[in-house]
Amino acid sequence: MRELIVVVGGGPVGSVLALALQQQNVAFTMLEARAKSASHQDTRALALSYGSRLILEKLGVWDAVQAKATAINTIHISQRGGLGRTKLKASEHNQPALGYVLPYGALTEALDNALELNNIRYAAEATEIKSGEVFAQVAFNQFGESKTLTSALMVVADGGKNLGEIAGIQRETKEYGHDALVSKVRAELPHNNIAYERFTPQGPMALLPNGQDKNSHDFSLVWTGLQANIHKVAGMDDFGFLSQLHEAFGDRVGKFLSVEKRLCFPLKLSTLKPSTAPHLAVIGNAAQTMHPVAGQGFNVGLRDACTLADIIINTPISAMGAAPMLERYSMQRQRDTRGGILFTDLLVNTFSNDLIGLQTIRGAGLGALELFKPAKSFLVNKMSFGK
Repeated sequence: MRELIVVVGGGPVGSVLALALQQQNVAFTMLEARAKSASHQDTRALALSYGSRLILEKLGVWDAVQAKATAINTIHISQRGGLGRTKLKASEHNQPALGYVLPYGALTEALDNALELNNIRYAAEATEIKSGEVFAQVAFNQFGESKTLTSALMVVADGGKNLGEIAGIQRETKEYGHDALVSKVRAELPHNNIAYERFTPQGPMALLPNGQDKNSHDFSLVWTGLQANIHKVAGMDDFGFLSQLHEAFGDRVGKFLSVEKRLCFPLKLSTLKPSTAPHLAVIGNAAQTMHPVAGQGFNVGLRDACTLADIIINTPISAMGAAPMLERYSMQRQRDTRGGILFTDLLVNTFSNDLIGLQTIRGAGLGALELFKPAKSFLVNKMSFGK
C-alpha cells in the first residue's frame, strides 16, 4: 500500500512530527510498536527545555501536561571536591523557566489524545526498512501478520530499535565505558525548583526537581560513571546507596532519605552519517544518541521533528522525499545537531577525569562563567533553543 508519509515510531518525537502534520492536513500513517495507552503510566522523568515547551504550546498540548510539569528556575553547576561554581537563573534571561521535568507517560498521553486514531497503527513492530530511488518501504508485524507499506517519505523516529543497515547510511559509535543510573530520591531539603549539575572525577551527576510544589523534597537522579562503579552502587541496599550518593554529591540538599527503583543503561555517542537516504529521514535518538549531561538529546530530537514537519508542509507532493527536500532538512539541522553533540562530548571529556591540575582549571572556568554574562546567555540559549 502506497502512503505519502509513514512515521516509524510513536514516541514523543514521532508523535510531535505526526501532530504537526495532522494540524496542517498532511496525510500520514504512524507505526507504533506498543499497544495504545501502554506508555501512559511510565513515570520516567523527561527534561524538557524551555524551547520544547514552546513547541508543545504551538501544538496545543502544553495545557494538558503543565500541571504535571516541575519548573526548573535555577541550574546550579559545580564540581565535587573543588572550588568554582555557577548559577543560571531563568529570571536573568527573560524566561519563565530554564526547563521542566515531566513524566514520560504524561507527555505520551497528551500527544496520543491529540492524534486521530485512524492515522496510527498500534502494536505494529517494524522489522526492516529500505530506502529506494522511487519510494521507501517498511516491513512490520501487527497482530501476528507480516505487512509492508511504501511511502514517498519514510521517517524513522524509533530510537529504541536497531533496524539493521540502511543503504547509504553509516552509524558511528563512541563508547564512553560509562553507565547511567536513573532513579527518584527524596532529600532532607526542598528542591526550590533548582536543578543541580554536579561534576565528579567519576562522571557527571544531575539532580532534577521532581515535584510541582517548590517545597517538594523529590528529585530525579541521573548518576553516571564507570560501569563497574555504577553497577556496584546500584546493587547496594537503600541505606548503602543513599550514603554513597551523599558522599558523591555533597550537602547541598541535606541528607538523602529514600530512593525508588534504580535502572542502569550504558552510555554512548552514536550518530548517523548522513541521517537521510532517498525517500527516508531518520530523526531523534534514532539519528543521534548523546550523553545525558545537560539534557540535550531529547530536545534536539523534538527540534528535528519540528524542522522536518515545516519542510514537509512546504514541499509539493511531487517532490516529497526527493534529494533537494532532504538536503534542505540536513542543512537546517546540521548546526544544531553537531553543536549538541560537541557540547555534550566536551563536557564529558572535560569534567569526567581527575588529571593533575585539571580540577583547578575547571574551577576557574566555572568561576569565570559566573561572572561573564554573555557566556551565560550563550549557554542558556544553547540549552533552551539549540542556538
